[in-house]
Amino acid sequence: MNLELTDWDRDLPLEIDEEYQAFIRIIKLTEGFGLLFVRCSPAGGEKLIAKVKEDVPYKNIAVLRLERPVNNLYELINNLENKEQINILFITGLEHYFYEYEECKRFADWNSKDIYSYSWKGVPPVLINLNQQRERFRDNFNICFVFLLPQFAIKYFIQRAPDFFDWRSGVFEFPIDLETLKQESSRILLEADYEKYLALTPEERTRKILEIQELIVEDHQTRSRKAVLLVELGNLHLAAQDYEEAIASYNEAVKIKPDYHEAWYNQGDALFNLRRYEEAIASYDKVIILNPDHYWAWYKKGEALRKLGRYEEAIRNYDKVIVFNPSDYWAWYHRGLSLSELGRYEEAIVSYDQALKINDKEIEVWGHRGKAFYYLGDYEKAIASYDKAIAIKPECCAGIYYYKSCCFALQNLIELAIENLQSAINMNPEKYRKIAKTNSDFDSIRGDERFQALIQE
Repeated sequence: MNLELTDWDRDLPLEIDEEYQAFIRIIKLTEGFGLLFVRCSPAGGEKLIAKVKEDVPYKNIAVLRLERPVNNLYELINNLENKEQINILFITGLEHYFYEYEECKRFADWNSKDIYSYSWKGVPPVLINLNQQRERFRDNFNICFVFLLPQFAIKYFIQRAPDFFDWRSGVFEFPIDLETLKQESSRILLEADYEKYLALTPEERTRKILEIQELIVEDHQTRSRKAVLLVELGNLHLAAQDYEEAIASYNEAVKIKPDYHEAWYNQGDALFNLRRYEEAIASYDKVIILNPDHYWAWYKKGEALRKLGRYEEAIRNYDKVIVFNPSDYWAWYHRGLSLSELGRYEEAIVSYDQALKINDKEIEVWGHRGKAFYYLGDYEKAIASYDKAIAIKPECCAGIYYYKSCCFALQNLIELAIENLQSAINMNPEKYRKIAKTNSDFDSIRGDERFQALIQE
């Protein structure tokens, strides 16, 4: 249900009502300077402010909502109009600076563990300012300051502004009510979109990560929602290429829900990106056990096996993918690569041809098809494939020109061999001069002055 402001304490569990009564007692008793810290959500903070104004009408209550980062909170408060009349000042939004500062640390080569575990490597200027100015706060302001902060920001304060925090009159916790917790969790999941995660700015991503972390640790969060939120947390880390953090989140998700195949699959992708291929295969195997029709798991397992040089096993996985989706270009292409690695060039060409029926605009498959014909000694067909690649994207075909030159040299077509070798060297002089010097394909033209001129630096 949606809580009315007037029902704020009446509709909450007994222990939260008791917390509120303890909080309001201190508000009523505090005369002059005081420091209170309240852990709550932004929406919960607004309800709390409204309830306090209702319950303590005889005190002058003001709210300082920080919409943007600040470095000197003392000066900001000192410049408030009628500050002498303020008894209680609620401060919201201070955590906005923490989001920005946490993200800045990436550019100083902090790792993700340092960033998200409140490392002591640095302190935001606003908290340095609070530590240094605490006596001035006490001596110059007859105000009870109430900082409304999410959980991570309370921890942030404890570790990074301990001098200021130690003067607290109390710390109070008001978890999100059950309905709001459900609504906020559902909102996060409805907004979930990996492509959008990739487009987030670093600061936006940090904000989202910390928002999800807050929801995960809420007292009344259900285990099933916690598992789903952990996967979204992992996806945000995955989008940021924080693969270790992503794996940790997925691990927590499958501890709660061992049959969560999406968590296993995404964990496999994070491990794959770290080149931990054996572990990635184990994760993909979990997916396949839980959902044998998950053809992406078959495909990624095939990729991991290919990276490990286990080509026969990789081919079996690509075959599975093709059963599910005969139009999968990448499965046909990488199946061809695996067959080529095994020296099974005729079969590789069949796979390349299937890939080209689906998409004939990728120069890589034309290049590898040409190389398969080259190894079979069918130089004319090899050259025909290389010409297809060159027609699509000539500026990216240094290797294609080189192998085309080899084919001409092996047929003793000196003019064409020199011409194509020149094109390869023009694009990458260091590489193709070096390998041409020792390649036996050029033995028949090695004495040609033009060849000798080309391979000299």
